[in-house]
Amino acid sequence: MNPLLDRRDFLGSSARALGRVALASLALPQLLGAGARSSAAQASDALLRLPHWKPRAKRVIYLFQSGGPSHLETFDWKPLLRERHGQPLPDSVRRGQRLTGMSGNQAVLPLAGSFTDFRPRGASGLWISDLLPHTAALADQLCVVRSMHTEAINHDPAITFFCTGHQQPGRPAMGAWLSYGLGSLNEELPAFIVLVSKDAPRDQPLYSRLWGSGFLPSDHGGVQFRAGAEPVLYLDDPAGVSKEARRAMVDTLRALDGEQQAATGDPDLAARVAQAEMAFRMQTSIPEATATAGEPDEVFALYGEAARTPGTYAANCLLARRLVERGVRFVQLFHQGWDQHGSLPGGITNQCKATDQASAALVTDLARRGLLEDTLVVWGGEFGRTAYCQGRMSGGDYGRDHHPRCFSTWMAGGGVKGGYAHGRTDEFGYNIESGGVHVHDLHATLLHLLGIDHERLTRFFQGRYFRLTDVAGEVVHDLIA
Repeated sequence: MNPLLDRRDFLGSSARALGRVALASLALPQLLGAGARSSAAQASDALLRLPHWKPRAKRVIYLFQSGGPSHLETFDWKPLLRERHGQPLPDSVRRGQRLTGMSGNQAVLPLAGSFTDFRPRGASGLWISDLLPHTAALADQLCVVRSMHTEAINHDPAITFFCTGHQQPGRPAMGAWLSYGLGSLNEELPAFIVLVSKDAPRDQPLYSRLWGSGFLPSDHGGVQFRAGAEPVLYLDDPAGVSKEARRAMVDTLRALDGEQQAATGDPDLAARVAQAEMAFRMQTSIPEATATAGEPDEVFALYGEAARTPGTYAANCLLARRLVERGVRFVQLFHQGWDQHGSLPGGITNQCKATDQASAALVTDLARRGLLEDTLVVWGGEFGRTAYCQGRMSGGDYGRDHHPRCFSTWMAGGGVKGGYAHGRTDEFGYNIESGGVHVHDLHATLLHLLGIDHERLTRFFQGRYFRLTDVAGEVVHDLIA
C-alpha cells in the first residue's frame, strides 16, 4: 500500500473497485460466481462417493420420545437416590448447573428416588425398569447408552439439536442428510418418512422443520404420513383427471423445467421434477404400503391391539416395519407426552404402557424377518430429567425438571453391541462419571454404521461447508459390535 495514500483516496479507490464488481455482476451474471458454483459442485461430487466403507446398517428407524423421558425411571437405576429421597441435592453434585425457571425458584431441591423398581435382565444383566417389561425382555439385544448429554435445556432447541445437529432451526434433518448422501433403496416411496402418534399427549409442539430439508434440495425432506384413509394429502387425482392425463402433465412439467434448468442451472427445478415424479408413483405405492389391516392376527398380538387403529404409536411401529421392508431409508416416529414436570408416577407409567410393547415388538418383528441385522433402531428423547423433585413431594404429584447433563437412550440391530450398557452416571444420576456421548457423537456413530465418514458428508452453503455434526463429533466405537 502506498504510505502517502490518504483516507479520501483509499475510500475512492475502494468505491471504484466495488463498482466494477457490481457492473460485472449485472453484465455477466452467469459468469460471476460460476467458478465458485462449479468448484463447490465438484467438491460435493467427490465427497458424496458413498458409502465410504461397507455399511453395517442400510436403514434407520428412530423412535423419538418427545418431551424428555426420565432415565431414572427407565434405564438408570439409582438405589442411593431412593435412600436419600427428600434430602436436599448436595451443592457438590449440582456444581452450579443452570436450572430452568420452573425449578430455579425453589429454595430447596429435594432428591426424588424412583417410585418404580429395577432388576437385572437377560444373560447380560442389564438393569431395566419394571415399567418396561417388553423392552426388558430384549435386554440382550439392546445397546443402552446411559451417558448421553446435550447442551440445550429447553425443548425446542433440544429437539432441534437432536433432529438436525444444531439448536437453531434451518439445518437439514438426519433423514434428509441420509437421503442426500445415500439416496433411496426404493424409487416408489420417499427415502425419508415421518410418523406422529395421534394417541400421545400434546404437551410439546412438533414442527415440520424437524424433518425438513434445510439448505439441501427440497426432495430430500421428510414426508409426513397421516393416520386414516389419506396418508398424504392431495395424492389422489381430482375428479375428471385420468391417470394418463396426470402422466402427461408430469412429462410436460419435466420438459419445461428441463429447458429452464439448462438455461439457468437452478437445482430447485430438478428437485421440483423429482417431487412430481415421486408423487405420481406414490399414488400406487402408498395405499399398498399402508394397508396394515391385511397383517395376520399374530402380528397385531405382537404389537398390541392398538396397532389396529391407524396413527397410534403401535400402528406406526408396525407401519415403520412395512416401510423399511419396502426400501425406505429413514423412518422417524415422534411420540409426545414425556414432559413430566408434575404427576410423574402416573404420567410416565401411562407413557410406558403406550409405547413399551410396540417398541419391543418392532425389534422382534425385524429380527424374525431378517431385517434387524442391517436396520438400526434408536429409542430416546431430547434430554433427561432431574434427580431432584419439581413440585410437591406429598400426594404423588411431584415431577422432574429438564436435565441435559445425562440421560439414556438405546439402540438395537444395525451393527451395535447387544446386551451392553455404555457409560456411567454418578450415584444420583445427575452427572456423567465416564463414557460421555454427546449428540454430535451419536450422529457421527449413526453415520459410521451407515458407511459414512461424518466429516465428509457435507453441503456447501452461504460460503462454507456444513455437515450434520457441525464442527464436532467422534465415533463411539465401543457401541459397535
